Parts: sequence; structure tokens; C-alpha cells
Amino acid sequence: MTVLETTIMATSQTIEVRDTAGRTPVSGTGVFEDDLQELKGDKLVLNMGPSHPSTHGVLRLLIEMDGETITRAVPDLGYLHRGDEKIAENMTYTQFIPYTDRLDYLAPMANNVAYALAVEKLLGIHEALPLRCQYIRVICCELARISAHLLGLGAFAMDVGALTVFLHTFTEREKIYNFAEWLTGARFTTSYTRIGGVTRDLPAGWADKVVKFCDELLVTLAEVDRLLTRNRIFVDRTRDVGIVSGALAVDYGLTGPNLRGSGVDYDVRKASPYLCYRDLEFDVPVGAKGDSYDRYQVRMEEMRQSVRILRQAFQKIPGGHENASREPIQVGDGKIVLPAKDRVLTGMEELIHQFILVTQGVNAPAGEIYFGAENPKGELGFYINSRGGGTPHRMKIRAPSFVNLSILPELLPGHMMSDVVTILGSIDFVMGEADR
Repeated sequence: MTVLETTIMATSQTIEVRDTAGRTPVSGTGVFEDDLQELKGDKLVLNMGPSHPSTHGVLRLLIEMDGETITRAVPDLGYLHRGDEKIAENMTYTQFIPYTDRLDYLAPMANNVAYALAVEKLLGIHEALPLRCQYIRVICCELARISAHLLGLGAFAMDVGALTVFLHTFTEREKIYNFAEWLTGARFTTSYTRIGGVTRDLPAGWADKVVKFCDELLVTLAEVDRLLTRNRIFVDRTRDVGIVSGALAVDYGLTGPNLRGSGVDYDVRKASPYLCYRDLEFDVPVGAKGDSYDRYQVRMEEMRQSVRILRQAFQKIPGGHENASREPIQVGDGKIVLPAKDRVLTGMEELIHQFILVTQGVNAPAGEIYFGAENPKGELGFYINSRGGGTPHRMKIRAPSFVNLSILPELLPGHMMSDVVTILGSIDFVMGEADR
């Protein structure tokens, strides 16, 4: 299947989608006629999704089976496509921030940070962010990583029959939603980050509660470890299932826990440090075999390392928990961040800056940049092509869930139907990010 190479040919009346071989997909699907023709024969063809609970969203799989063994698998994506990248071309850089919440909607604060850093790189200010702002963003990203992994592991365990684990992980994740609401005003779609900083500082008492939560989380992770890691049923269903070698993972562009589970020691936070990650100590867990069990183990250890990062961040953050010294949380450029309201009401220059930022957006220079951040699902990247002004000329989002799903036609053949649920759960994808 060549969905990754699909191009769009538009006329004044219709939009025709073709791949590099000139093939046109069947109307209303992302599957090509040649694929369907090849699936006609003596073998059984099954549709898994787009409504199947174990596809974790609107993913459709065309599965060809010989007896109980999968011989071919064709993923059909796009049921949740919203055209985010084209929407970005008609909005200011700040106006697009809420749309990043809807990518990996299990980690909205991490999406906000990755996008803001991309725009700040275009503006040339990504290394000039106030240190307190950097630490606050790291705290948000690591909380988002824990939240996404908790739901991913809970759903994975439930898919293979361990319901109790889901109840434990979902309880802890609910606490993170309470912290998000306390910090940002919203539980789910936070839109907390701003170009050049963050919306507001840490509220009083928030940091102490998060530190207490870290202690409670480690207890829960220890309980999950006892329930799953040596559970005979879970081990039999995950070990040696969905093996991805390190070379194959690199060939398909896998990132995040799926890449590290295959033994490849690559983490954007280490390889290309951003924010204050270079000042924090943490380990990058890697697997040995690259099977579903290794991917589970990697995510478990990543949550423990996130707790380690959070504790360091609260100890090192300039100004302390309550910011008694009033450390800045935004860059001091009035042409990039909105000036304080009292200054807008009393100063002409601030009033002009506010008017231009709201109506036209930040005046970005012409050029192109790419920035990738280590998100829970892998490397979330933004390519921005600018011709100057307040809106991007072109934007491309490198969605890790989309890239990670590209390995399914290679990975599923040779397995049994029951293994599909295990493999999909171990890949841990979000269709809002994959389809964009």
C-alpha cells in the first residue's frame, strides 16, 4: 500500500487523489482497487474497524487470512481527517494553538509546547525563553507523557483481558486532569502554551500537590507491575508477538517507545535537547527483542523516569514553587507576546502592539524550519514554510501515530487474528493525530 506517497491533484471542480503509480483509491476509502482485486480468492477477508473497540479510534484494517493466519493486512486511514495543515495556513500562529490540542488529544499540553517551540524557532527566540518558562513547559510535557502512557497501558492491558489494570491507571490519570484544570482552566483541551511563553504561572499549592502525586503514582506503577509483568496470560500474549527489529524500526521511521522497544537508543530529549532537558538527569529505557512485551516495559519505565524529571524540575525551577522572586514566564518582546492589560489601557505603544498581534499575528520572517519534540507517541514534528507575516505559507505535521501505523502491513502477516489486538495496543496510537 502506498498511502504515504499519496499526492492530491485538484481541479476547479473535483479533487482527485492518486498515488505515485497513478492509481486512484476506491470512492470513499483509502484503499486502492488493485489491493481489493488481490484480496479476491480462496482466502478469507475480514474488515476490522473502523468501529472495532480495539482499534482505539476510527482505524480500518482489511485483513486476509489463510485459516487462522494473517497473510496480508491493508490499513485504511483518514476517517478522522480534518485538514489541520490547511487550516493553519488561514490562521495566525497563535490562533492555531487550540488545534494542536486535537492532535494527540491524550497529551494536549505536550502538543502545545512542540508547536510553540517550532514557531519560536522560526522567530529565532527558542533559545531566549525565560528559564522558568522552560521548566514549566517541561513539567507540562512530562505530566502529559505520564497521562498518555497511563491510558495507553490501561487500554492495552484491558484489550488482552486485564481489566483491573485499567481501573488503576485511569484513577491516576484523573488526578492529572485535575492538575491540568487547576493550571490551565481546562481538563482536556488546554491551549496553555503561548508563542514566547505560557499563559499563566503555577498556581499556589499546585507544585506540592504534583510532587505528592508522583509518590502515589510510583505505588500504582508497582501494583501494575505486580499485576502484569510476570502474569502468565499477559506474558504469553505479548512475548514474541509483533517483533520489530531495530533495523526495521529505523527503516519505517518509527520513533518514541516503539523505536526504543526495538533496542534503538534514540530520544529527542537526549539527541537534540530542547528547553531545559540538558540540565536534567534521566535514563532512556530500551528493549532487547522489539516485541509487544518490550514496548510495554519501555512505557512503564518511561513513566518512572518522568517522575524523576518532575522532581528535579520542581527543585531547580527559578523562583521556586510560588515564584516569590517574580521570575518572567514570557519573553520580554511586546511584538511577540501580548502586553499586560493595564499597560494596554494606559500606553499607546502597548495598545498598538496588542492590536497588531490580535489582528495580524506575530510578524514572522520568511524562511522554513523543522522542529521535532519527544511526545508520548514519538517525535511530533512541525515543518513551517513562511513567506513572512502572521500566518504560515505551508505547514506539515509529522504525526508519530501515522508513521508508526505504516509498519502494520509488514508486521501483521504471520500472526493470528487474536494477535492483532495485542499488536495494536502495544503500538499505542491516536487516530486524531494520525489523520490530522
